[in-house]
Amino acid sequence: MAARGFPYTDLKDFLAALEKAGELRRVSVPVDPTLEISEIVTRTVRADGPALLFERPTRGEMPVAINLFGTEKRMAMALGVENLDEIGARIGEMLKPELPQGFSGMMGGLGKVMQLKSMPPKKVKTAPCQQVVYRGDDVDLNRLPGLKVWPGDGGIFHNFGLTHTKHPESGKRNLGLYRLQQHSANTIGLHWQIHKNSTAHHAVAERLGQRLPIAIAIGADPAVAYAASAPLPADIDEYLFAGFLRGERVEMVDCLTVPLQVPAHAQIVLEGYIEPGERLPEGPFGDHTGFYTPVEPFPVMHIECMTMQRDPVYHSIVTSQPPQEDHGLGKATERIFAPLLRFLIPDIVDYDLPAAGVFHNCAIVSIRKRYPKHAQKVMNAIWGAHMMSLTKLIVIVDEDCDVHDYNEVAFRAFGNVDYARDLLLTEGPVDHLDHASYQQFWGGKAGVDATRKLPEEGYHRGWPEEMTMAPEVVSLVDKRWQEYGL
Repeated sequence: MAARGFPYTDLKDFLAALEKAGELRRVSVPVDPTLEISEIVTRTVRADGPALLFERPTRGEMPVAINLFGTEKRMAMALGVENLDEIGARIGEMLKPELPQGFSGMMGGLGKVMQLKSMPPKKVKTAPCQQVVYRGDDVDLNRLPGLKVWPGDGGIFHNFGLTHTKHPESGKRNLGLYRLQQHSANTIGLHWQIHKNSTAHHAVAERLGQRLPIAIAIGADPAVAYAASAPLPADIDEYLFAGFLRGERVEMVDCLTVPLQVPAHAQIVLEGYIEPGERLPEGPFGDHTGFYTPVEPFPVMHIECMTMQRDPVYHSIVTSQPPQEDHGLGKATERIFAPLLRFLIPDIVDYDLPAAGVFHNCAIVSIRKRYPKHAQKVMNAIWGAHMMSLTKLIVIVDEDCDVHDYNEVAFRAFGNVDYARDLLLTEGPVDHLDHASYQQFWGGKAGVDATRKLPEEGYHRGWPEEMTMAPEVVSLVDKRWQEYGL
């Protein structure tokens, strides 16, 4: 069921909904975007606190909205549902391959088609994001209250800029979420990682000796903001996906100086280009891994035009060792894409990506085990599944284990495993930010088979029966509980 007021027109509309639900607090005193905001947000997140609107940052000309997605409740509000699994269920229905039968089946099929038709973005001629325009020497990133989050950061960063590029040959659009380091009043560094689609667009532009046009939107509506972070296959347009999430087409407008489109209701838009071959040192940056990522050369965006709404709100995020605000984003991805992962690997019953593993270091997976070495088959399938290929540790459990109950998972992983036989070691790609791998971009991986073992797997002792209390005793104690005075 969609939340009241959904889909939100823009970020301000979402903030109003959060405030009405008691999920937003305003901070009216002056607060420094250098470190002070970060410490406030980190304490708020760890206390399971509200979204925050800093009305008087001491840098920049607009308020800062942050911690918008820090809980699963707010993430569900952002996407207009009571529970994030509702979106996964919609995706699961669309993945069903059977042909419609009878009148009801035809109507159901028609409903899916109508749902698909609502997805493509809609072009508009005028847009709120272009109410105020700065060009040339009037462009000044210091108008924005960018954050310095950690003492060792290399400068000011803009942490929720939605970056738009096009493939120079095919024209295919990509929307990505990358950190952006402010180098000067009109240049920023683009930290797009080796596995990202925008990196591929840039590589083609450099091979052709061409500038790559860039547009960055800050403060989009929450469905668009989430879509930028979603691990979509390269052939799925992020705005198609955002339209699916919204149940309504996203309005887009042509940029003023580059051949790209941006969300019409974004708060701020930066337009510019990358020169082929140009790099500047980027970092260090305190990232979501809990460690500083080192200085590396990354492309530089030259900003020629800066547009915004009247009275804009600046959106950002704090990164740190978990728990942090990206918990909500990671859990949304886990639940929304569960049906797609099951479609690719039907053996999977459920899975969990622990926040402590920053959502790509560990996956806990339950399966309905049917044959010897079934767990190892699933491990290898996951390591071949799009961005799940970056997973470093996979723990496979039986279907009767709740993958979201870490105590139960630990009980299985600690007790059901002979590590001389049930541990699969391999090598493969790891996340760009992984500091533990001895070589950048690839390293060791482990799969743990914590399922019950079969005789065909060489286990001939007879797997023991787990202890459970007799149902009649459980019922008796339930009935008499008040008598015990406990």
